[in-house]
Parts: sequence; C-alpha cells; structure tokens
Amino acid sequence: MSRTRVVFVHGLWIHSSSWSPWVDLFREAGYDPIAPGWPGDGATVAETRANPERLAGKGIAEVTDHYAGIIAGLEQPPVVIGHSFGGLIAQKLLGQGLARAAVAIDPGQIKGVKPLPFAQLRSGFPVLGKPGNAKRAVSLTAKQFRYGFGNAIDAAESDALYEQFTIPGPGRPLFEAAAANFRSSSPAKVDVANATRGPLLFVSGGRDHTVPDVVTRAAYKLYAKSPAVTELRQFPDRGHSLVLDHGWREVADVVREWVETKVPAS
Repeated sequence: MSRTRVVFVHGLWIHSSSWSPWVDLFREAGYDPIAPGWPGDGATVAETRANPERLAGKGIAEVTDHYAGIIAGLEQPPVVIGHSFGGLIAQKLLGQGLARAAVAIDPGQIKGVKPLPFAQLRSGFPVLGKPGNAKRAVSLTAKQFRYGFGNAIDAAESDALYEQFTIPGPGRPLFEAAAANFRSSSPAKVDVANATRGPLLFVSGGRDHTVPDVVTRAAYKLYAKSPAVTELRQFPDRGHSLVLDHGWREVADVVREWVETKVPAS
C-alpha cells in the first residue's frame, strides 16, 4: 500500500524550501510529503528573487488550480497543510473534495471573515497601499518582514529568516482577499458548509500581525454549521513566522499528532 500523501503549501513571500524540516518530520512519521511552490516560483530562493515577473498577476484561483493539478497527479487525495495564503488554499482544496484533511495555519482571510485589525492592515500596506501592485510581484523589506512575520522573535532571527527564505509575492491575492466580502464570486470564497469534507484544523498564533488570532478564530466560526470535524489550536506567544522560526517543531508536532489521529499513515 502506498504511503499517505501530504502536500505543503507556502504563503506569500516565503519560499517552499522553508517546509524542509516539516517534510523530513512527516517522512520520518511514515507519510509521503512534498512541498511544491506556487506557479512561477523558482526551484530556489535565489532563482525566484531573480525572476519576479514569473509571479506577477497570479491570483488565488490560479494558485488553487496549480495545486489541484498537482493533486490530480497523485494516486490518492492528500492531507494539505498550508500557512498564511497557503492556509486559504488548503481550505479551498478541502472544500472541493480534493484533500483527505487539511491544516490551515494562520490562514489568509476567506470570504465571510469580518474582523480587520490594524496590525493586519499595516502588514498588508506594502502591497495594498499601491493599487498597481495587483499586477506586480512585490518584495518585503527586512523591516516589513520583522513587523509582519518576525515580531514574536528577536531581530537577529527575523533578519536571518528574511535572508534565507523571503521571495517576491504576487500582490493580486491580497487585493482579492481584501475585496472578498464585496464580491459574490470572490476567489477567496470557501465552501464552509460542505458536510462531507474531511477534517480541518486551524492553527493560530496569538501575536501574529499578518493574520491576527481574531481573524483565524472568525474563519473557524464560519464552519459552525458543518457537521464535519473542525478544530482550533492556539499558540498564544507565536507570530506569523511560527512554521519556520526556532519554535517550528512545537507547532509541527501538534499538527503531526492531529494528522495521525485523523488520517493515520498508511
């Protein structure tokens, strides 16, 4: 029997190589994990930084379709684990019946989520402050990364993560998420009422500026009418870098144990 597949989906501004420790952990636990990049991503951080035009204009629908295509080539539906906008993509794939289970870690804002804290606005301002960025790929500065991702770790670690993993990100998904509640056909819409989907776990960082805990909890509550399993785990002292900073293992172990309970390795 083939091993249970796990697909990791990164978010804006972070390269898929950041998932490497998670991939190793899940492989050792008996799963068959992969961490493919977004459409337009290069194989390395350096390659992606050198070719930002390949990412420009990519939106939520294109990214979702890209991962749906990858899943279509697998022998079985996988568990999908996503961070930030990857968490939004994970929810969409689960709602569409393409995943066995999903984990949404500090997930990008889906349609129906109403809280809009100042910290989230400030984190998104480098992109949302210029409407033309909807057609561009935008890079964060080290200072912007420190506020949006690394505020719960020390400055030296934040700067090191910035140098190691950050890449340009398409501006379009942020504009789509920001306008989601004003568009009936928004690509940020997720089938929260799907009663036959697999289990879903939300993970929230209590000090997250990019996706504050109140935003993750609001998304979690949107699933209340579905009888399918939906759970929430909170890490009060963690920020948006929780999947890649020095404390990644604590989060990964909680996620791995949850997955093992809901979808045992085959």
